Amino acid sequence: MDSDAFSPSSSPIRSIVIVGGGTAGWMAATYLARRLAHLRLSITVIESSAIGTVGVGEATVPAIRDFFAAIELGEPEVLRETEGTIKYGIRFAGWQRPDHAFFHPFGLYGMPARGVAFHQYWLKMRAAGDTTPLDRFSLCTQLAERGLFLPPTDRPQNDLGVFDFAVHFDASKFAALLGRLARANGVAHVDARIDHVHRHGDDGRIEGVTLADGRRIDGDLWIDCSGFRSLLLGEALGVPYVDWRHWLPCDRAVAIPCAAAFDAHKPLTTATARSAGWQWHIPLRHRIGNGHVYCSDFIDDATAEDVLVAHIEGAPLAAPNRLRFTTGHRARFWENNVVGLGLSSGFLEPLESTSITLIQSGLERLVALFPDRAMDPRLAATYNRQSVLEFERIRDFLFLHYWSNRREGEPFWDHMRGLAPPESLQVKLDAWRAGGEFVRNEWDTFQDPSWLSMYAGFEDLPVRHSPLADQFTTAELADTFARMKAAIAATLAHAEPHARFLDRLRPA
Repeated sequence: MDSDAFSPSSSPIRSIVIVGGGTAGWMAATYLARRLAHLRLSITVIESSAIGTVGVGEATVPAIRDFFAAIELGEPEVLRETEGTIKYGIRFAGWQRPDHAFFHPFGLYGMPARGVAFHQYWLKMRAAGDTTPLDRFSLCTQLAERGLFLPPTDRPQNDLGVFDFAVHFDASKFAALLGRLARANGVAHVDARIDHVHRHGDDGRIEGVTLADGRRIDGDLWIDCSGFRSLLLGEALGVPYVDWRHWLPCDRAVAIPCAAAFDAHKPLTTATARSAGWQWHIPLRHRIGNGHVYCSDFIDDATAEDVLVAHIEGAPLAAPNRLRFTTGHRARFWENNVVGLGLSSGFLEPLESTSITLIQSGLERLVALFPDRAMDPRLAATYNRQSVLEFERIRDFLFLHYWSNRREGEPFWDHMRGLAPPESLQVKLDAWRAGGEFVRNEWDTFQDPSWLSMYAGFEDLPVRHSPLADQFTTAELADTFARMKAAIAATLAHAEPHARFLDRLRPA
């Protein structure tokens, strides 16, 4: 074999320029500074303090803990510095019908036996008349609903002890914390507005930008974190946008923080269905994050704001922050020498708190496929394929929330229920409804327990259980189920109140 095929690149990346700060920009800066430290390249963040950020990304999924570890940031420090709280999952209120609620936990349900998944036994018992809710077999759900905290163990005795947690945080404080960490790791910060983008005449790649004060900054690799504007990927390079409003028509949001009316909140996010969308409730230490995501075809802006204000628990702490968006993504996430992250590359509404994890996965992909200055198009093609698949998988999961509703007689919800699912989702639905089987796809963000929480929460259950579940009698299963519930109750006795745990993190 040609030994030159394994030679180091003769044209390595020497400079990365990140356009835009906020959560996406500073996540990129800290992650790349840590993971690429051995390459001795320069990293510069250009952001203008005169341009505001969206700043409402307050909820995460458990993958955020891997990000903290990658940048050597301790979870206690994050919780202290960002007024953070714990999140074990999301409570969905009113989605199936107005008087109904269910929980999507970051953990498993029950225990499998003899190679058969637990939910098949649960379906068998349900058919026999046992109405025990699935949530009773989820330690994660029980912790959340009881307002308790228990750290997951590295070596659980069995599947009953398998769960995880994420965090809620003040997005502005989180970005500031990352900014301090990035600068401590050598990242340069330029506070200025970009006036002009310079492209190479031959291949069209971005060469540099001219700032409002006349300075020019050049770079080899550019990370577009400029928000909905998409200054580089959208405006300069002209990458088109793939519009998904057909499946996810909510196109606006209004956010208002408020004072907390209670001393202690449960470690969960709440998503409450409203007449033309839904409302989030995110408990932080110093305030509550509230927002109303809605479809402007079914409700006007003033009414949407009134609905939100009428359903917040305390006094408003700021003026309403109004957002307009189109669900979807750029046709290509990596174009030439520009990679888009965050809102500049696409938007999926925050129903399952995926905005930050999409930034994180984009960074992980970029490092895994890190180019040299030649920008081999095969790397970009791989990156783009994986990114599109990830977006599509999440789109399907979000669409399922709306499509499964039973809120009959409400125009928005009737419309959503009447849509045809994407083909990729229909395949999953068919396998589930026929026999309780889960179809696993490449780049699925949400795994079997998450899909199970949706199917059970919306009471969309298979026509039959697997015959493999008939290895046990109903009497045997009833005894096993009772022991599972007892084991969960015994574990809960070792947990502590969520508020007490957070108080222990405060400096003495």
